[in-house]
Order: sequence, then structure tokens, then C-alpha cells
Amino acid sequence: METLERQKLDAMKELAYGASHEINNPLANISARAQALLRDETHPERRRALEAIRQQAMRAHEMISDLMLFARPPELKLHAFGLGEFLDEIAEAIDAECQRRHVRLTVGAPARLEIVGDRQQLGVALTAVIVNALEAIGRDGTINVTAKHDESSTVEIEVTDTGPGISDEVRRHLFDPFYSGREAGRGLGFGLSKCWRIVTDHGGDVMVANCAERGATISLQLPTLGPTP
Repeated sequence: METLERQKLDAMKELAYGASHEINNPLANISARAQALLRDETHPERRRALEAIRQQAMRAHEMISDLMLFARPPELKLHAFGLGEFLDEIAEAIDAECQRRHVRLTVGAPARLEIVGDRQQLGVALTAVIVNALEAIGRDGTINVTAKHDESSTVEIEVTDTGPGISDEVRRHLFDPFYSGREAGRGLGFGLSKCWRIVTDHGGDVMVANCAERGATISLQLPTLGPTP
């Protein structure tokens, strides 16, 4: 990633952390008051209105939680795990959505390939990239997830999709937590921002490239022995 992009994201994470604290408290009050009113409300239309208020407050709270994860993720809990089993678990969790969209998802990693990292957080990062690929494709396509190990003690997890690729305009905002490229055929939101945050906390990097014919590849490059203290 270019130095300018990294500086921009570093500034954003500080803004996100401060803003999330200021917004979360009133959202919690709105949700709590709506729930309290619901307990005694019997009128169907007013109940629907109160439930809509509660649901929208919870939706905003979830967005703030994403912001906080981007700004200050939990401390890494590092341990060694096999990438083959890890990729299989991620694929199984998202299989139903892939089938619904008629998207074929394949995963593969060399036998006995291990990495030291926070399995849960890396699962969030990889899932975000796969969901991004799903949204880029829409329906009827393919996503290939592969892991490989190079000679520099780096593991690379590649997610390649058959979507429309990434335009220069979307590329400039690809990791911005406040940008959505859905009108350009690729939903972004907080997913890739969280991915970048988690991977860089592991001492790695995220690389993006368009494929020669169609689609794009997003690569998570991670040190096999975890982040350097």
C-alpha cells in the first residue's frame, strides 16, 4: 500500500475511535427507551414504530462497533493453526450465501501449512474479503481462495473473483471505512477497512490487483511467525 494511503488510514482510525464513543452513548439510550416503551405498548402501529426505532438504533450500534474494531481492535491472541482447516471453516460459514447467489467458492492450501496469528480476527478479515467478492459478482460466478508460502517466511492468502474488477476511482477509496462502491458494482463499507486493520496489526499487508481478463485479486500477506514485538 502506498505511504499516502497508510497515513490517511492512520488518521481515520483516530477519528473513528473518538467519534464512536460520542455516538454510541446516545444510541444506547435510544434503544433502551424504545425497549422500555415496547413493554407497555399494546397499539399495533405504535409497537411497529417503536420496534423500527429499536432496530435502526441497533443497526447504527453495529456500524459503530465496526468503527471501533477498525480504530482499536482487541489485543491479538496469537497461536499456531493450520491454514487448510482455517480456509475450510470460512468456506463452510459462507457456503449458504454462495449457493443462494450461485457463486462457486473453492479453497485450497498446501498440507501442513501453518501460521501464527489470531485465528478469530483473521477469520473476520478473510470473511470480509470474500463477502466483498460476492457483492462484486452479484450472481453466477467463481471465487477462488488459495494460500501459499514463499521463501521470505510470508504466507499469502489470495481471494480471486470473477467480478467486474476494480476501477481506479474505487481503488483510491478501497480501504476507506466511510466509502461504498456499490454503485460501481463492489460493496465496500467497513469490511475491507477492518481487513486492512487486522492484517497490518499482524505485521502484514493487503495487496489489490485486477486480473488479466476479468475480476480482481485481493491478497493478505502475513508473516508465518506472527507480528514482530
